[in-house]
Amino acid sequence: MTHVQDGSARAETRLTVLQSSPDVGLDRFAQWLDVPVRLVRLDQGEPVPSLAEVGHGLLVLGGEMTAHSDAEAPWLPAVRALLAETSRTGVPTLGICLGAQLLAVARGGRVQVAAPPGPEIGVVDLRWRPDAAADALVGPLLAGRITPQVTWHDDAVVDLPSGAVWLASSAMYPYQAFRIGSAWGVQFHPEVSPATVAAWAAGRDDVDELDLVTDLAAREEQVTSLARGLAQRFSELVRTRADEDTCVSA
Repeated sequence: MTHVQDGSARAETRLTVLQSSPDVGLDRFAQWLDVPVRLVRLDQGEPVPSLAEVGHGLLVLGGEMTAHSDAEAPWLPAVRALLAETSRTGVPTLGICLGAQLLAVARGGRVQVAAPPGPEIGVVDLRWRPDAAADALVGPLLAGRITPQVTWHDDAVVDLPSGAVWLASSAMYPYQAFRIGSAWGVQFHPEVSPATVAAWAAGRDDVDELDLVTDLAAREEQVTSLARGLAQRFSELVRTRADEDTCVSA
């Protein structure tokens, strides 16, 4: 397991990050997360941790497989089970893209593979719903604004879990962000850097790499502002959970 240590974070705090694909990593979040991170490379055979091993927060990254690709990625059932546990037990949890889809399925929602109206790739405007203003993760960052972020998905959440709070949509897909229990799912990629976007675009025949990179460069300041804010705010929630655990055990 890889350890990323930030000297400004409390030593007793720990965030566990699950990575399922070699080219979908922490990327810019490695700089922005202000807590010590334990990176678990599921794609390299490392086991899914138990709830007791997670620490004070869980982050599930994206991946090239679908939320139902259990044969291709045999760790997915355990990831879904862990997401169900963390979201029900107060552990701050963030699922990105595939991670959001796994969270939705884990809590009884539905994900459609190759969902219509088709792939959503590039910089899109997120429309934040009224419930987002009071949300613990995104509320302090938004004030009701429309914000651009990078999306990159063919599959989509088509039914939210019962009890989930719908936070954001885009013009193509309704469920760009939601909260269930102590977990958040975001269909977009706040962690991704322009270099990674360019590399992903180069690998797809249906994407114009130059147009995509140009569009991202034009909106990079707005994209980065929200993305960095999400990482920092999520770090605060993880530290708060660590403080609560310390008080309980004291």
